[in-house]
Amino acid sequence: MPGMTMGMSVVAGGGDGALYSPAKDKAATRNSNPFFFFCNNVNNRSPPLRRTRQLLASARIKVVLPLCFLFALILFAARAAQLMGWNHHASSSTSLTASRAGYTVLINTWQRNPLLKQAVAHYASCSGTDAVHVVWSESDPPSESLIAYLKKIVLSKSQSAHKPNFRFDLNEEDYVNNRFKPIADLRTEAIFSVDDDVIVPCSTMEFAFSVWQSASNTMVGFVPRMHWLDEEKDGSTYYKYGGWWSVWWMGTYSMVLSKAAFFHKKYLDLYAHKMPSSIHDYVISERNCEEIAMSLLVANATRAPPIWVQGKIYEIGASGISSLLGHNRRRNKCLNDFISLYGSVPLVPTHVKAVHALHEWFW
Repeated sequence: MPGMTMGMSVVAGGGDGALYSPAKDKAATRNSNPFFFFCNNVNNRSPPLRRTRQLLASARIKVVLPLCFLFALILFAARAAQLMGWNHHASSSTSLTASRAGYTVLINTWQRNPLLKQAVAHYASCSGTDAVHVVWSESDPPSESLIAYLKKIVLSKSQSAHKPNFRFDLNEEDYVNNRFKPIADLRTEAIFSVDDDVIVPCSTMEFAFSVWQSASNTMVGFVPRMHWLDEEKDGSTYYKYGGWWSVWWMGTYSMVLSKAAFFHKKYLDLYAHKMPSSIHDYVISERNCEEIAMSLLVANATRAPPIWVQGKIYEIGASGISSLLGHNRRRNKCLNDFISLYGSVPLVPTHVKAVHALHEWFW
């Protein structure tokens, strides 16, 4: 009817009289847009895309999970080191000083000059050796020829520009306590105490020294020993001293012997001036057990176990005091007498062993 529009409009210039539809016009515009066409086709292929995303997510999980496990392992190792008393602060002044200064080799000898010559020549060749001291307790002083020979061998065997100091520490009395006498002019904090018939390879020495730097208050050595409660009777407690085979069988130790061990120089002063004089007298009368006395001293000061370092060492002598008949019985007696004098058992058992990871094919 004339004058009525009915809400419809005709497409201008359509030519066919078709009605105008905004929805159709919008759809036509989208379909003619190349970007919309690409997105629309991608959406139409959503299942392959979803699989791709799932594969990428799975790959990310496979990468992230091992990294998380490694991070957790590092945190656990750091925490374990703290609980053990290890201190891995390489930037600390103490560690840096000890690293630069190296260590002093303290050789205990007794009437075995051929063995002493071998020991001095070997330890002078180790790069970390800052000085070599020979504890001499014989009635006659060392001969001039022996002194000259050893000084010459130290200079010739040293592999570093800094040549180690060498000297004899002479003692008037033949006491086994002499091996732990204080040394006034030491330049190092680290002492490597060793018998004249024990050879530790230089590479093994350097590893043990690095272990000691991380725990410089304790003893770090190669010869572990143990103690355990044997029996109780009449109100008294008795302990037993265990040698190498006891350590091997039980996997536990509470001492490392000073026949091949690192410790801080301060323990020389403590041994000489702070340890009960009754223990000094006992060691002198028995001519034995000074190594147990030192282990008890360090354990009493730290309340921590020593550290046993895995490494091959060589005994070049024919035999030692440990081969004598009744040696273990005497050690049992020493241990119980020392514990009685201390009034407690400061020794701390442990199962930990320091192993050089680069030398292990599987760990």
